[in-house]
Amino acid sequence: MGKLEPQPAPATMSGQIIFGALPGRASFGGVADPAASPPRKGSAMMATELTTRMLAPEDYPRWVATVAASPDGSVYSLPDYLDALCTATGGRFRVLVAEHNDGHIVGGIALFECDSRYGSFVSPRRLLYYNGLVLSPHDSTCPGHVTARYLQTLDAIERTLAQLRYGRLRFKSRSTCTDLRTFQSRGWSVRPSYTYVVDIGDMPAAWARLDKNHRRLIGRCTEQGLQLTLDDDFDAFHHLHLQTHERKGAPLYLPRESFRQFVETLRARNLGRLYHARLPDGRVAATQLVLTGPHPVSHTVCAGAEAELLSLGATAFLRWRVLEDLAAAGYRANDLTDAELNSVTTFKAQLGGELSLCLEVSRPDQLGFRLGEMAASLPNRARRGVRRALHRSAGGSA
Repeated sequence: MGKLEPQPAPATMSGQIIFGALPGRASFGGVADPAASPPRKGSAMMATELTTRMLAPEDYPRWVATVAASPDGSVYSLPDYLDALCTATGGRFRVLVAEHNDGHIVGGIALFECDSRYGSFVSPRRLLYYNGLVLSPHDSTCPGHVTARYLQTLDAIERTLAQLRYGRLRFKSRSTCTDLRTFQSRGWSVRPSYTYVVDIGDMPAAWARLDKNHRRLIGRCTEQGLQLTLDDDFDAFHHLHLQTHERKGAPLYLPRESFRQFVETLRARNLGRLYHARLPDGRVAATQLVLTGPHPVSHTVCAGAEAELLSLGATAFLRWRVLEDLAAAGYRANDLTDAELNSVTTFKAQLGGELSLCLEVSRPDQLGFRLGEMAASLPNRARRGVRRALHRSAGGSA
């Protein structure tokens, strides 16, 4: 497999960006972007000469370099990835950055926007587990100076985000982004979520952390001739994705053909890999979609297994062989995506991953958006109430 190399962003994004009348500035809802407003006197923006703006496509390569170098970065913040997701879902995106007068980007956030009948909104979703902050590392050896710079950057970003006219604005950053006091102090809510991250910088150490039953299954599958393949067999992948949906109630991420185009685009841009565990006769026993890119942390976002072959242990075999392949390509970690309390998360823990705390930040929904969401949920809430009442009635008459 090829070594990890930064991938340049394309010059344009097929009309997914919305620009306003001011050069280099974006608009939202027909109103000039608040990032174009001058900083307030005495503000952190003025003290450090920081400004915020929505990037034009020609500036995307600088943002890609920022994402690749930041501990907070991920494939989810890359314009190439967001463009593919826009094509698959009908969304759109913009990139808000804070920068010095010399153009050096010190932080930012990629905003993937969707529309509903109640207004535009920004929120994590399937295939967009993180949509949060990316801060440039600071070279100072003084922790106090580093913290002060980060807080000043967050101040500039928060002031702009607070003025954007979304019905809902929620974002979740990677576990490396922990100091969100700026947002909390200004009325934003901060909620914890969790994921497992496997360190693959030292594979012998990673093997030692692996659950002993997983090691046994991996050895058995190897003896039986299972092999790891990296290919474009989307049909096999989607077949097992659909099986998992039917067997466990797992969500279908996208309509079939939209999903196919999405995966093909990611593969063409070196942002995604389809892995399979194949039997000697070529049948696929397990499958996995991994997001890659220029950042050293990869992300496993979708997996499936053949129901008739579950006892074989192919899923454990595939997970481990994929980690080996990613490590050989230069990746340092693999985010297993989410850690809800269920059987899948138990399996993830057995892979030797570290439980990581991620923070989701949200401002209060606009009133119209909140009321619309409540009204839309009433039929489902009523049906659940009826089912509970029927269940209690049946229990009482038994």
